[in-house]
Amino acid sequence: MMKRATSTMAAVLAGLALAVSPVSPATPTAHAADGFAGDFYSPPASLPVTNGALVRTEPMKLTASFSLDGNATTLPGTATRILYRSTDEAGQPVAVSGAYIEPAKAWPGSGPRPLVSFSVGTQGTGDACAPSKTLEKVLNIENGKFMIGYEIPAIYRFLNKGVAVVVTDYVGLGTTDRVHTYMNRVDQAHAVLDAARAALNLTGTSLQRTSPIGFYGYSQGGGASGAAVEMAPSYAPELNLKGAYVGGPPADLYEVMKQADGTMLTGVIPWTINAMLAYRPGLVAPLAALMNDEGSKVLENSKNQCIVDAILTSAFKKTSSWTESGNLASVDAPKFPAILKAVDDQRIGRLTPTVPVQVLTGTKDDIVAHGQAKQLAVDWCSRGVNVTYRPVIQLLGSGGTMLNHMAPLLSEQKQSANWLVDRLEGESVTSNCRWIKLMP
Repeated sequence: MMKRATSTMAAVLAGLALAVSPVSPATPTAHAADGFAGDFYSPPASLPVTNGALVRTEPMKLTASFSLDGNATTLPGTATRILYRSTDEAGQPVAVSGAYIEPAKAWPGSGPRPLVSFSVGTQGTGDACAPSKTLEKVLNIENGKFMIGYEIPAIYRFLNKGVAVVVTDYVGLGTTDRVHTYMNRVDQAHAVLDAARAALNLTGTSLQRTSPIGFYGYSQGGGASGAAVEMAPSYAPELNLKGAYVGGPPADLYEVMKQADGTMLTGVIPWTINAMLAYRPGLVAPLAALMNDEGSKVLENSKNQCIVDAILTSAFKKTSSWTESGNLASVDAPKFPAILKAVDDQRIGRLTPTVPVQVLTGTKDDIVAHGQAKQLAVDWCSRGVNVTYRPVIQLLGSGGTMLNHMAPLLSEQKQSANWLVDRLEGESVTSNCRWIKLMP
């Protein structure tokens, strides 16, 4: 199994290396534009009082060229690294890093230039995996960890259309003061929403307060986009939100855990557990009862991993090797009400987006279970949301190699970006909720 995982990972990385390549080595800026000297990603002792307020900024190089729809392209814009204030699940202020890119191209539509708050898919938990770092360097190598910016082509689709993009690093990914709270519904939603606010607060951009805003994400990013669009009415009602693309969303983490267990991405399960534990000290005792010594070590070691580390250490392993009982974690978790509630707290689909959303899912996704992604669309439809549900038909499974999970990220990228740009241009869309029960 490990040989299969390694060969599949090598193929994926080789493809990414061909598609996205650095033009020249990136040289990190030593000083922020506000005069701060030191590690940009180290938050100050105190933060601004307003969500989305900028803590510091600095110019950021864009160093990749890649093939987009068969044509070679360079990165069309000017980037700024940002550190901004958000609020975490505990209600406490938190500094979040990210990047804003001002397109080189003019916006061809009517009205002010629109903005996409872009949520990346799974990167890891280590600071080396931060998308603002891979966006700059494409391949970021730091403290023995490395990560490739595989979302770069999707980001530049929007820039090529004259749409500004802000990319959040999420809570704790990049910043040095805490571990990334992977798949935490509230943290991710707030990070996406406050990234949009931070972009509007930047000086010297072409954005306006009335700029149309959209959310875009796949996989972890789909979960973040979905959580953000349903929390926007209460958390950031002032944003001129027009739509959200929610691709391959982990909306029900219990179902996702069952699907991912024993696959190439078994390693994301301890990341999720650590994220829940960050705000729930009451989980210490039940987790100690659930996990054996090896499982406890896995939890600790997973706090500083990029996705490659998780693949190399945990690919195709089953959580039964980490539990005291020898059962899969999904079998034993319901025996601990506190654990089950912590998982249920992350459920997306219980609030009501007020703008159109597209939910896309592969019908044989081997990592993020198709059934729970469709259920998210059904849940939103039942709340009267304008949903475009789009199942990507997959005839064969891919055996937990994550190929069926990654395929729609690539094959449906152009369609999903065009759908969101249509919303930003003010074009209406008709929901297909009435047919959803007849669809796979």
